Amino acid sequence: MTQLTSLARDNDSHTQTVTHLSVCSGYDGLGLGLARVFGAISPVAYVEIEAFAVANLVAKMETNQMAPAPIWTDVKEFPFQEFRNKVDILSAGYPCQPFSTNGKRKGKKDGRALWWHIANGIWVCRPSLVFLENVEGHITLGLREVLSDLETLGYKTAWGIFSASEVGAPHRRKRVFVLAHTNDSGSNEDFKQSKLWAARTKQPPKDSWIRGGQGEATQRQEGRYKSEMFPATPEGEPREWEVSRTVERRVRGAAHGGDCRVDRLLMLGNGVVPAQAEKAFRTLASELWGQ
Repeated sequence: MTQLTSLARDNDSHTQTVTHLSVCSGYDGLGLGLARVFGAISPVAYVEIEAFAVANLVAKMETNQMAPAPIWTDVKEFPFQEFRNKVDILSAGYPCQPFSTNGKRKGKKDGRALWWHIANGIWVCRPSLVFLENVEGHITLGLREVLSDLETLGYKTAWGIFSASEVGAPHRRKRVFVLAHTNDSGSNEDFKQSKLWAARTKQPPKDSWIRGGQGEATQRQEGRYKSEMFPATPEGEPREWEVSRTVERRVRGAAHGGDCRVDRLLMLGNGVVPAQAEKAFRTLASELWGQ
């Protein structure tokens, strides 16, 4: 019995959750976006090498802002075989430097290029869905190979460009997203009975990206944003992507985070706006499986 069929078995009881393997997690913006789609996801593991990002994940787990799961620091050493047929969705925001127009664009010759290790992991653990993100420059360098690799591995793919401004953010941050569905997940009818299919039929993406979409919807037209919608240090409930306040002391010993500013900005700059990821997933799911 496939994963998708087993998910379909008890779809109405909501007793089962979607399992998620987060690779190149950062602050897990892709996972947060998936949680907005499915209501709840169950992480099986995170894979992240940057110390500041790892400390942030740990701090979020300790304060119950994220579901706990083991963290591996090297995707090249991750035991994908232990998770074979146990992962509904594998997400990955693999390093953008090999493809970014701001860099030398060395592609697979760049030592930071990790896609080929991730592709091998997909082949080994066989997730039902693969959800990927990278910079816009990936379109002209590397994306064709990624799509070809996924098709060779037995996945049907859809991809598109989505900007953060589409969901109410004050910056554009265009990113390429890829959604892939394995062809060995059982019949199309089995898939259409599963939670993975049901998620795409839910309400449309939330316009607000503040506090996980719990605030009022923002004006989506560019140029009509109010600065107070995006305060630098919000009071009360933290934003879903906000860096944990305990990370500075844990990583650098700076009570006010001054020494961690570069690390924090790097992590946030490389990250994905959760509402942006949500919109990308829903749109690409509709393209893959129809309206």
